[in-house]
Amino acid sequence: MNDVSAAADQATDQAKAEAAELLGALGAVRRVARRAVHSSAYAEPLPPARSELLRLASRRPGISVAEAAQELRLAPNSVSTMVSKLTADGLLSRGRAAADGRCARLTVTDRGAARIRQWRDIRAELAGRALERLGASDRQAISAAVPALARLAERMEEL
Repeated sequence: MNDVSAAADQATDQAKAEAAELLGALGAVRRVARRAVHSSAYAEPLPPARSELLRLASRRPGISVAEAAQELRLAPNSVSTMVSKLTADGLLSRGRAAADGRCARLTVTDRGAARIRQWRDIRAELAGRALERLGASDRQAISAAVPALARLAERMEEL
Protein backbone atom coordinates (compact mmCIF):
# COMPACT_ATOMS: atom_id res chain seq x y z
CA MET A 1 0.00 0.00 0.00
CA ASN A 2 1.42 3.38 -0.93
CA ASP A 3 1.53 6.44 1.33
CA VAL A 4 -1.34 8.20 -0.51
CA SER A 5 -3.61 5.19 -0.15
CA ALA A 6 -2.70 4.75 3.51
CA ALA A 7 -3.41 8.43 4.20
CA ALA A 8 -6.78 8.16 2.43
CA ASP A 9 -7.70 5.09 4.50
CA GLN A 10 -6.68 6.89 7.69
CA ALA A 11 -8.79 9.93 6.73
CA THR A 12 -11.77 7.65 6.03
CA ASP A 13 -11.35 5.91 9.38
CA GLN A 14 -11.10 9.27 11.14
CA ALA A 15 -14.25 10.54 9.39
CA LYS A 16 -16.13 7.37 10.41
CA ALA A 17 -15.02 7.77 14.02
CA GLU A 18 -16.08 11.44 14.04
CA ALA A 19 -19.40 10.52 12.44
CA ALA A 20 -20.09 7.84 15.05
CA GLU A 21 -19.33 10.31 17.84
CA LEU A 22 -21.52 13.00 16.25
CA LEU A 23 -24.44 10.63 15.67
CA GLY A 24 -24.17 9.37 19.22
CA ALA A 25 -24.37 12.90 20.60
CA LEU A 26 -27.27 13.87 18.32
CA GLY A 27 -29.07 10.66 19.25
CA ALA A 28 -28.70 11.49 22.94
CA VAL A 29 -30.14 14.99 22.37
CA ARG A 30 -33.10 13.51 20.46
CA ARG A 31 -33.77 10.88 23.14
CA VAL A 32 -33.79 13.47 25.93
CA ALA A 33 -36.09 15.75 23.90
CA ARG A 34 -38.41 12.83 23.07
CA ARG A 35 -38.60 11.82 26.75
CA ALA A 36 -39.47 15.40 27.68
CA VAL A 37 -42.32 15.41 25.15
CA HIS A 38 -43.51 11.98 26.27
CA SER A 39 -43.63 13.01 29.90
CA SER A 40 -45.74 16.07 29.02
CA ALA A 41 -49.53 16.39 29.15
CA TYR A 42 -50.09 13.65 26.55
CA ALA A 43 -50.57 10.38 28.41
CA GLU A 44 -50.01 8.30 25.29
CA PRO A 45 -47.08 9.61 23.26
CA LEU A 46 -46.86 8.82 19.58
CA PRO A 47 -44.25 6.41 18.33
CA PRO A 48 -41.37 8.23 16.60
CA ALA A 49 -42.43 7.20 13.07
CA ARG A 50 -45.96 8.57 13.56
CA SER A 51 -44.56 11.78 15.06
CA GLU A 52 -42.30 12.16 12.05
CA LEU A 53 -45.22 11.60 9.64
CA LEU A 54 -47.34 14.18 11.47
CA ARG A 55 -44.52 16.74 11.34
CA LEU A 56 -43.97 15.99 7.64
CA ALA A 57 -47.68 16.54 6.87
CA SER A 58 -47.45 19.82 8.79
CA ARG A 59 -44.48 20.99 6.71
CA ARG A 60 -46.04 19.79 3.44
CA PRO A 61 -49.83 20.15 3.61
CA GLY A 62 -51.56 18.06 0.97
CA ILE A 63 -48.76 15.51 0.68
CA SER A 64 -49.92 12.13 -0.63
CA VAL A 65 -49.38 8.85 1.19
CA ALA A 66 -46.99 7.73 -1.58
CA GLU A 67 -44.99 10.98 -1.34
CA ALA A 68 -44.83 10.69 2.44
CA ALA A 69 -43.66 7.09 2.16
CA GLN A 70 -40.93 8.12 -0.24
CA GLU A 71 -39.86 11.06 1.92
CA LEU A 72 -39.78 8.94 5.09
CA ARG A 73 -38.18 5.98 3.29
CA LEU A 74 -40.97 3.66 4.43
CA ALA A 75 -43.26 1.22 2.63
CA PRO A 76 -46.51 2.87 1.45
CA ASN A 77 -48.62 0.32 3.36
CA SER A 78 -46.76 1.21 6.59
CA VAL A 79 -47.45 4.91 6.03
CA SER A 80 -51.08 4.12 5.20
CA THR A 81 -51.42 2.27 8.51
CA MET A 82 -49.88 5.22 10.37
CA VAL A 83 -52.23 7.61 8.54
CA SER A 84 -55.20 5.52 9.67
CA LYS A 85 -54.04 5.67 13.29
CA LEU A 86 -53.30 9.41 13.19
CA THR A 87 -56.69 10.00 11.56
CA ALA A 88 -58.42 7.92 14.24
CA ASP A 89 -56.61 10.00 16.88
CA GLY A 90 -57.94 13.18 15.25
CA LEU A 91 -54.45 14.47 14.43
CA LEU A 92 -54.51 14.07 10.66
CA SER A 93 -57.18 14.25 7.99
CA ARG A 94 -57.20 12.40 4.73
CA GLY A 95 -58.84 14.20 1.83
CA ARG A 96 -59.08 13.53 -1.87
CA ALA A 97 -57.08 15.34 -4.53
CA ALA A 98 -59.20 17.42 -6.92
CA ALA A 99 -57.39 16.09 -10.00
CA ASP A 100 -57.40 12.44 -8.97
CA GLY A 101 -60.08 11.38 -6.50
CA ARG A 102 -58.21 8.13 -5.81
CA CYS A 103 -55.18 9.94 -4.35
CA ALA A 104 -55.43 10.75 -0.64
CA ARG A 105 -53.97 14.07 0.48
CA LEU A 106 -52.91 14.51 4.08
CA THR A 107 -53.53 17.56 6.24
CA VAL A 108 -52.84 18.13 9.89
CA THR A 109 -55.95 18.91 11.93
CA ASP A 110 -56.14 21.78 14.41
CA ARG A 111 -55.63 19.24 17.19
CA GLY A 112 -52.56 17.83 15.40
CA ALA A 113 -51.13 21.32 14.85
CA ALA A 114 -51.62 22.12 18.53
CA ARG A 115 -49.80 18.95 19.48
CA ILE A 116 -46.87 19.78 17.17
CA ARG A 117 -46.67 23.28 18.66
CA GLN A 118 -46.61 21.82 22.15
CA TRP A 119 -43.83 19.37 21.17
CA ARG A 120 -41.79 22.24 19.75
CA ASP A 121 -42.40 24.38 22.81
CA ILE A 122 -41.41 21.62 25.23
CA ARG A 123 -38.27 20.74 23.27
CA ALA A 124 -37.28 24.38 22.74
CA GLU A 125 -37.81 25.21 26.41
CA LEU A 126 -35.75 22.23 27.54
CA ALA A 127 -32.94 22.95 25.08
CA GLY A 128 -33.02 26.66 25.92
CA ARG A 129 -32.73 26.00 29.64
CA ALA A 130 -29.89 23.55 29.03
CA LEU A 131 -28.10 26.01 26.73
CA GLU A 132 -28.31 28.67 29.45
CA ARG A 133 -26.34 26.34 31.73
CA LEU A 134 -23.53 25.94 29.20
CA GLY A 135 -20.58 28.26 29.00
CA ALA A 136 -20.40 30.94 26.33
CA SER A 137 -17.84 29.01 24.30
CA ASP A 138 -20.07 25.90 24.16
CA ARG A 139 -23.10 28.00 23.14
CA GLN A 140 -21.07 29.70 20.42
CA ALA A 141 -19.73 26.36 19.17
CA ILE A 142 -23.26 24.92 18.99
CA SER A 143 -24.58 28.00 17.23
CA ALA A 144 -21.74 27.92 14.73
CA ALA A 145 -22.28 24.21 14.08
CA VAL A 146 -25.95 24.50 13.10
CA PRO A 147 -25.37 25.53 9.44
CA ALA A 148 -22.72 22.83 9.04
CA LEU A 149 -25.08 20.22 10.48
CA ALA A 150 -27.78 21.28 8.02
CA ARG A 151 -25.28 20.88 5.17
CA LEU A 152 -24.24 17.48 6.55
CA ALA A 153 -27.89 16.37 6.49
CA GLU A 154 -28.16 17.53 2.87
CA ARG A 155 -25.05 15.56 1.86
CA MET A 156 -26.28 12.47 3.70
CA GLU A 157 -29.61 12.77 1.88
CA GLU A 158 -27.77 12.94 -1.46
CA LEU A 159 -25.97 9.67 -0.67
